[in-house]
Amino acid sequence: MTAAGPGRSRQLADVVAERIERMILDGVLKPGQPLLSERRMCKKLGVSRTALREGLKVLRGRGIIETAHGKGSQVSAMAPDGGGNPLMHLYSAHPRTLYDLLEVRALLEGESARLAALRGTEADFILISRRYQALIDAQRLGVDAEAHARVDHAFHLAICEASHNPVLVQTLRSLTDLLLSSVFASLSNLYHRAERKRQLDRQHARLHHAVTSRLPEQARRAAIEHLTSISDNLREIEQEEQRLVRATMRLEGLDALDPPADD
Repeated sequence: MTAAGPGRSRQLADVVAERIERMILDGVLKPGQPLLSERRMCKKLGVSRTALREGLKVLRGRGIIETAHGKGSQVSAMAPDGGGNPLMHLYSAHPRTLYDLLEVRALLEGESARLAALRGTEADFILISRRYQALIDAQRLGVDAEAHARVDHAFHLAICEASHNPVLVQTLRSLTDLLLSSVFASLSNLYHRAERKRQLDRQHARLHHAVTSRLPEQARRAAIEHLTSISDNLREIEQEEQRLVRATMRLEGLDALDPPADD
């Protein structure tokens, strides 16, 4: 039997690493959880021990897997603040988690908007209005998407802080990296489409008005509608792109069937 070359080994290691990452994303493996024994992991993944070890080496290099002498390997623990944590980068790097995150945001931010309208002080509302004005200014000045995402996130965070629920605030703060990635994805995909940009602008205006006017149910609905529509719009764009790819493939297939032109 011919031994696999270095390129083949690296490719197999990446495949093993990707499959373990998928297990983490799907919740089969959880942060801080020890991995199964080598024998069981090999059986579960259908790979050799050598391939498994190479895949784990890739994940250790990314900081997703930790190995302690005498204790074996485990999934890295999630950092309390989420900042710079390899698992946060893993989640944000996979598009499928964007829709999961938007669902979580709708749940948390819908309630935080309702509580902000109920409990917010005048000082809170001044800060929310300043953040809202900064968002409008960012649009007017045409700042880059990353800076715009941070201003957008600051507006939503100011509303959450006005809920005066420290657990809710800390929960959203711990997801800062992921939240910024979802805002960035929204801006990058929706803001250059005129109708969808106008829709987002109207939703931000309604959310600001409902919170600062102390309309709790309207505030909750505005926050949920905003995040649900982002998810729906992104899915629609994704489907449009898939239809375009399929149509292009069909066209290329027809071109291949055409008889060659006479010289």
